[in-house]
Amino acid sequence: MRILLVGEYSNVHATLAEALRTLGHEVCVISNGDFWKDYPRDIDVARRPGKWGGLRLMARLYRLLPRLRGYDVVQLINPMFFELKAERLYFFYDYLRSHNGKVFLGAFGMDWYWVHECVYKRPLRYSDFNIGNQLRTDAEAMRYRNDWLGTPKGKLNRYIADDCDGIITGLYEYDVCYRPHFSEKTTFIPFPIRTQGSAPKGSDFSAPQGSDLSVSVDQGSDLSVSVEDDTEGSDPALRLFIGINKERSAYKGTDIMLRAAEAIARKYPDRLTLQIAESVPFAEYRQMMNRSDAILDQLYSYTPSMNALLAMSKGIVCIGGGEPENYDIIGERELRPIINVEPTYESVFSALESLVLHPEQLPALQQESRTYIHRHHDHLEVARRYLDAWQR
Repeated sequence: MRILLVGEYSNVHATLAEALRTLGHEVCVISNGDFWKDYPRDIDVARRPGKWGGLRLMARLYRLLPRLRGYDVVQLINPMFFELKAERLYFFYDYLRSHNGKVFLGAFGMDWYWVHECVYKRPLRYSDFNIGNQLRTDAEAMRYRNDWLGTPKGKLNRYIADDCDGIITGLYEYDVCYRPHFSEKTTFIPFPIRTQGSAPKGSDFSAPQGSDLSVSVDQGSDLSVSVEDDTEGSDPALRLFIGINKERSAYKGTDIMLRAAEAIARKYPDRLTLQIAESVPFAEYRQMMNRSDAILDQLYSYTPSMNALLAMSKGIVCIGGGEPENYDIIGERELRPIINVEPTYESVFSALESLVLHPEQLPALQQESRTYIHRHHDHLEVARRYLDAWQR
């Protein structure tokens, strides 16, 4: 098959493309690399700042039109698949629809159905937009509500969802927002992760010998991270990692998670080391993450994100979204590798303290994490599920 993947979120399309090529298909990824994350793509359509940046991008896309036709399948990462105003995207969607085979919409992140359902229907106990029946009113949540509800972006999303051949949901949360509206053409497929080898081989993850990450925290001051030599014969500290996007920290709850981690670091300075990656490119993020035992993931999620899934594939334990619904939708009845937390400071603090005081839990959780990814997220198996969904 000839497959065009349009746009990028958290390496989903780049990873899927790699698997599809391994299976013998011709794939083109056109994206902006997901902004500063700079994920791989075949055609770069990153927009430069300002009005002129938009005009240059429009001109580039018009020149690229002959290369965006003749595919058996086109998949859009989001209704806002290029960095243009929603009003301008109708032309490009209609062109892709008219000059290719089937067109699918990815439900992988922020869009009208996600915002609308969480604000008005509230199918989740908590989400990026609600805690129980109470709506979140932080600046970022309000910005996304204003961005999608009653706007051209929301109208475009509904137009594409109604018109496309199918909708692929990547997380339980997005599935429950789309399925009530499009039960016949909504398919859930887990995110693809490039796994390490053919099968998990226990817990063998370790940081480079002779060094470890140490965190020093002074109340009222910024967090600083340093590298110190290990003390020979001492018990190793839990190496904890958190990635922070400054623009979405409160929205995703990493501000609360960081405060809890800092408090644990102060309470147990010899038992916890903390590393923070703040808005860094994916390659650098991955290198930093690889030196950890556990990762703090999004606070308001029922499920692990792409970054957490990648960490789990390496035997790094995820502390974040692991609600029963996450296991139910993938049919997992045995493994429980994710340390689930409620969306509160106290829940995160308690989970971290328990892991710090009981490090003997780590080996089993690390091995379960690898097995979980091999069982449900192996990129080749996920790619086969995409092929099945696209050819129905």
